[in-house]
Amino acid sequence: MERKDLYQTITDKIISALGAGVRPWHMPWAAGNTEGRIVRPLRHNGEGYNGINILMLWGEAVEKGYSSPYWMTFKQAVEFGGHVRKGERGSMVVYASTYSKTEETDDGAEEERNIPFLKSYTVFNAEQIEELPERFRVSPAAPLDSVERIQAAEAFFSSIPADVRHGGGRAFYSVTEDFIRLPAFEVFESAEGYYATRAHETAHWTRHPDRLDRDFGRKRWGDEGYAMEELVAEMAAAFVGADIGIAPMVLDEHAAYIASWLKVLKGDKRAIITAASHAGKAADFLAGLGAAASMAAAE
Repeated sequence: MERKDLYQTITDKIISALGAGVRPWHMPWAAGNTEGRIVRPLRHNGEGYNGINILMLWGEAVEKGYSSPYWMTFKQAVEFGGHVRKGERGSMVVYASTYSKTEETDDGAEEERNIPFLKSYTVFNAEQIEELPERFRVSPAAPLDSVERIQAAEAFFSSIPADVRHGGGRAFYSVTEDFIRLPAFEVFESAEGYYATRAHETAHWTRHPDRLDRDFGRKRWGDEGYAMEELVAEMAAAFVGADIGIAPMVLDEHAAYIASWLKVLKGDKRAIITAASHAGKAADFLAGLGAAASMAAAE
């Protein structure tokens, strides 16, 4: 029962936010997280969280007003010489695990199956913990200026070997012809809008069979497979934005997606976990291309 409740608890939170017209993966920018510097939630060792935990901890930071990106368990806080303040309540994060189950097949034989499930544990934001080392404190920092942001975005996207064609009035990715179509840079209202749109379509680009081979059984425009892929691309673009300092943009044509996402999430409590996992893989795949390009340039 607990395993089922974890999926449902997470799904209910996302449904509640979407039902209010809020995309959970957009929350941190509205809250001015870390003084304008966009980052993923970070573990005690500086490693970024991934998948659904990004959405959950971003949401907690916004709701409770935390600026620090660092999160850790009670035990980890003690190991660093700190202590959680009395009365503080932690936040839930999850990880996937499996258990083995023996089942009888149609021919009477026994077969071992690995059944996936979620386990949860509690973490605290660094602002809930006293006497931590100074590196966990967030000192006021000047927001990244527009030049820095644009340079970071240009460097990131130039490292990705996607076929990007500019022109026309639509942004889309064609999986059959494997190219990205974007309107000309000059027609966007802002540079951030261009890069956020490019991040979204580049996330779709990762679904190609020669890359991450992601397929949710899409048969036609607007079906559940289509909605899942759009959900993955939206979150992946937000994760990429967190890595390069570009805030996600809510495009007018994306407003109708919320209803389709709600339908998918209400019909499958595991859908948001699956989508967030795929989004994390897409963002990491793109980051890996950038790292490889940087290494090649340095040689």
